[in-house]
Amino acid sequence: MSFLDNIFSQWSCDMAIDLGTANTLVAIAGEGIVLDEPSVVAIDNEVNRVLSVGTEAREMIGRNPGNISVERPLADGVIADYDVTEAMLSYFINKANPKTRLWQPKPRIVICIPCGVTSVEKRAVYEATIQAGARQAFLIEEPMAGAIGAGLPVEEPTGSMVVDIGGGTTEIAVISLGGIVTSRSLRIAGNEFDEAVARHVREVYGLNIGVRTAEDIKIAIGSAMPLSAGEMDMEISGRDLSTNLPRSENIQSEDVREGIKNPLQEILVAIKETFLETDPDLAADIIVNGILLTGGGALLKEMDRFLTKHLDVPVYVSPTAFTNVVVGCSMALENPSALQRSYTQR
Repeated sequence: MSFLDNIFSQWSCDMAIDLGTANTLVAIAGEGIVLDEPSVVAIDNEVNRVLSVGTEAREMIGRNPGNISVERPLADGVIADYDVTEAMLSYFINKANPKTRLWQPKPRIVICIPCGVTSVEKRAVYEATIQAGARQAFLIEEPMAGAIGAGLPVEEPTGSMVVDIGGGTTEIAVISLGGIVTSRSLRIAGNEFDEAVARHVREVYGLNIGVRTAEDIKIAIGSAMPLSAGEMDMEISGRDLSTNLPRSENIQSEDVREGIKNPLQEILVAIKETFLETDPDLAADIIVNGILLTGGGALLKEMDRFLTKHLDVPVYVSPTAFTNVVVGCSMALENPSALQRSYTQR
């Protein structure tokens, strides 16, 4: 780090950003997580102006008039709309760190990316971060950040497997000696669960529900296996497909589980395929150490039991699954030598 960078670092407010398809989390070095909001932007199409971002914009989903569009500018973990993503990042950066001095330098930012992205997609994330207000931008792959944030021994000569189930992608990686040995990125995750629930409710109950309602159902009574504490139910409301009138229905947890069966199977197959590409010695380490589940999608009830049963390998959910990635990015910020060694400025 140059003399000038040292001076800037004393006065700037360096940040870590978990730029997720569903949610964005921001942490500031030395302060911890300061922002957690949905990755949603509301736009007035008549004047091409951003109306709201984050939580306020999410409240408009399904309730917006024709002149207002509510967008998720990231799809499957990558940028789908560059300009809207830049506007969203700029809003989150300024909200997390409202400048108290006119001469305060721009922050250095570490931001996560899926492990399966292309060089063009990496470049888009880097440039959007710079344009949104970063002095320097560093990219880190999500499973590595999640492993660091969860406290796994990533620098040691032992194999660790991380399965990061986010909103848009599931990232599977085997890590050893500070690097990712083998990985797989699957564009099936929490959002696909929501869509699968909505489809199943339409097919079984003849009820049309929105993705927000489907997500609420998944969180409340969804599970990967029969619930050990007993099955649950939940009253939901939607539009009857036969009458086009509003109707309420009582949905069972068994139905939700049936709805998400296919995406769960695809995640299971991807983990098995990653094992096939893993060196036998590293695989032996993973059998002993177990597999770490992280990311918001890992919080689906009984997910660890489901994978343990079908993989015959211990699987456990990190107690800080939702925040591991942004915490791992933040830890990298606090260790400049590791930042320069492990993360590439694009």
